[in-house]
Amino acid sequence: MASLLGYCRAGYENDLAEELTVKASALQCFGYPKFERGSGYVQFVCYNDTDADTLGQKLPVIDTVFARQLVVITDELNDLSREDRLSPVLDAILKHDDESVQNGLLQVEHADTDAGKDLAKFCRKFAVVLRQALRKNRALTFKEKKHARALHVFFTDFDECLVGYSYAQCRSPHANGIFRLKFPSAAPSRSTLKLEEAILSMLSAKQQQQVLRAGGRAVDLGACPGGWTYQLVQREMFVEAIDNGLIADNLMATGLVEHFAADGFNYKPQFGRVDLLVCDMIERPDRVAKLMGDWLVNHWADHAIFNLKLPMKKRYETVTLAMADVLARLQKLDDSFVIRMRHLYHDRDEITVSILRE
Repeated sequence: MASLLGYCRAGYENDLAEELTVKASALQCFGYPKFERGSGYVQFVCYNDTDADTLGQKLPVIDTVFARQLVVITDELNDLSREDRLSPVLDAILKHDDESVQNGLLQVEHADTDAGKDLAKFCRKFAVVLRQALRKNRALTFKEKKHARALHVFFTDFDECLVGYSYAQCRSPHANGIFRLKFPSAAPSRSTLKLEEAILSMLSAKQQQQVLRAGGRAVDLGACPGGWTYQLVQREMFVEAIDNGLIADNLMATGLVEHFAADGFNYKPQFGRVDLLVCDMIERPDRVAKLMGDWLVNHWADHAIFNLKLPMKKRYETVTLAMADVLARLQKLDDSFVIRMRHLYHDRDEITVSILRE
C-alpha cells in the first residue's frame, strides 16, 4: 500500500503520527501510522493507494506542526546490493513515472539522527549518479525546476530506502526539510535562530514587510539577554524588551531598545499598542497561549510570534488544548488571522506559533 512519509525531530515520532492521523482523517484519507521511536520519521500507511497522493497534494508541510517534510511513497526497497543500488532505485522511479507530470528536482535524503548522519556522504554521492540516470531516461528535467514535482529517495540504511515524490505546493523547499541558518556573531544567544527561522519560513515575503517594517514597534516578553530582540533590531524596529534580567549592551547601544524590568504577564505596551508581540518565556503553554490571546483580542498587538514549551509526553494534545481557547476567542472577532504552528529545526522541546492579523 502507498504511504505518506513524514520527517521529524528524533523523539517526536509519536506526536507526528498522531497529527498525521488526525489531519488525514479530516481530508477523508484513512490508514495507520508506523514508526520506530528515535528514527526521525513516520510512515502513514493508507488503506486506499490514491489517498497517499491526495495527502501529498492537499496537506502542506507548513500547515503541520511536527512534520519537516512530507513525501508520497510508492516503493520500499530492502536488501539493496552494495554493488548496484542504482538499478533497483531507478527501476522503482521509472515504474511509477508519469509522462504528464514533470519531475524537476531530486532529493536523496536521510533522517536527522546519528545513524542518518552516517548516510549523509553516501546520499550526496548517490544523488549524482541517480540524477544522471534519471535525466538519461527523460525522467528528470536537465535544469532544476523548483515548481515542478520532486523525486525523493530516503535512505534508512545503506541497503534500505523509500522512494517517492512530493508536490511543490506542499513540500518544504529545504533538503531533509531542514532550514539551516548561520548564527550571527553579534546576537547575544542562540535563541535568535528560532525567531529568524520563524520569520523566514512561516511568513511570506509580503508578510515580513508588513509585520516587521522599519520604524514599527514591538514588544519582546522574556527578552533577556536579547536573542529575539536582536532580530527585531536588525529590521530597524523599536523594541520594548521586558525581562528582569539584563539586555545585551550592544542592543541597548542601538537606541532602538527600551528595557523594562517587569513581569511579562502584567506588562502593557507603553503607547497602548504595538505592531508585533514576540515571546519566548519559559512558562506553561496554556498560560502563554492565554496571554497571547489577551494581547491580540485587546488590540495591544496586531500580530504575535511566540513559543509554547512542551512536556515530554502528549505534545500534540498539549498544543491542541493550549491553542483551542485562543482560536475560539479570535474567531469571535471581526478580524481574520493567518495562524501557523511549527516545530522548527532550531526549536527544541517547544513549538513556534505565528498569528498574523490580515
